Amino acid sequence: MTTKNSGKEKNTKNSEEELQETPIKGETEDVSEQETEQAPQDPIEVLEDELAAAQQEAGEARADMLRMQADMDNLRKRLVREHEKSRRRTLERFMGDLLPVVDSMERGLEAAEDPAATVETLKEGKQLIRKMLTKAMADHGLQVIDPLNEPFDPEMQEAMAMLPSEEHDENTVIEVMEKGYRLHERLIRPAKVVVSRKP
Repeated sequence: MTTKNSGKEKNTKNSEEELQETPIKGETEDVSEQETEQAPQDPIEVLEDELAAAQQEAGEARADMLRMQADMDNLRKRLVREHEKSRRRTLERFMGDLLPVVDSMERGLEAAEDPAATVETLKEGKQLIRKMLTKAMADHGLQVIDPLNEPFDPEMQEAMAMLPSEEHDENTVIEVMEKGYRLHERLIRPAKVVVSRKP
């Protein structure tokens, strides 16, 4: 009796030890998942992912740059077209203002052929034409430089000669050989003058 009971007790202890040592199926899967999650990622895969992301960003940046370049090119072309239109409109207005001057010149030439025309009438006609022409140019920003009896200005005038003069201060314009002109504060032609100096 004692021997049989001892054998049963040994079998019972062995069974308990096996149960303790054998892991449960669910616990085994959880451990495997944790090990998978904690396992470090392959460095090559990391580099490949980073390279792909960098290539995507570079492609997007290049697309943005091309769009910006196209927008700038379109803007440049539009500005060129608008500038050309503005230039043509300005030229058209100026030519339109010159047409009355041309008409007056033609009438003056016809009047000069009349035997009854006098020097005085022809002179008046020329003065009228000059007045009309000067007004047309002034309306478009042209300014006349006529510095007679003014101090010599080398930026706006060109000294053609220097003559001694007791009536004028030194470096005074005593004669204007050709008037100067500037358009919108920009010098087109300097006035050609004679300047005084000490006797």
